[in-house]
Amino acid sequence: MSVLSECVSKSNLTNRVFNESQLRDLLGGSDARRYALVNRALKDNSVIKIKRGQYILNPKIYSQNIHPFAIAQAMVHGSYISFETALAYYGWIPEAVYTIASVTPERKTIVYNNDKIGHFTFQPLAINQFQFLQGVERVRLNNLTAFVAQPLRALMDLVALRKITWRDLGWVINGLRVDESHLLSLGKKDFAKLKSIYMHKAANNFLQELEKSVLALKANAKNGNRYD
Repeated sequence: MSVLSECVSKSNLTNRVFNESQLRDLLGGSDARRYALVNRALKDNSVIKIKRGQYILNPKIYSQNIHPFAIAQAMVHGSYISFETALAYYGWIPEAVYTIASVTPERKTIVYNNDKIGHFTFQPLAINQFQFLQGVERVRLNNLTAFVAQPLRALMDLVALRKITWRDLGWVINGLRVDESHLLSLGKKDFAKLKSIYMHKAANNFLQELEKSVLALKANAKNGNRYD
């Protein structure tokens, strides 16, 4: 194991993503010495590079448990987990999701593909000012936290990203395979807090029609009927 990884493992950076500034404070010395220590640690695989200037200890060596959501937050500050990733996290869709997908406050799509830690994407959306984190909650992940879109927000982010136009509930129930029980758990407050988020008319229309259909679904459920 490398000198750098041993130093990090004995510090408060053990189960965190750490950067060049934190290494400077931890190791001291010259920049050249620090760069040499980083290169040695990367070479012996005791440290994994997340992206330029960001690293974690190798989980296989140090038994780390850094959640990939926390890694995503470190990759792009101000982003939040959404789309199918958030829907799968809350159990709204049955399929396993292998990409950690986030919404970024930046204007460009960002992709990080790391064979050691996974595939990460960051997508921009047309969101009204001061509404970026509406319907997003702070989730505790071991000793770290991450911002994760609540299920309806994640669903609507997906609608906005793919520019889905409303037809009926088929795309949600049959396409995404969202169980009716999850839709029945939604209330008027859930829809109300999302109504000022999206800049595009199609997304807002989808949200409006979805709310109407969920209310109808609830009425049918009371009568013992199911959506076909």
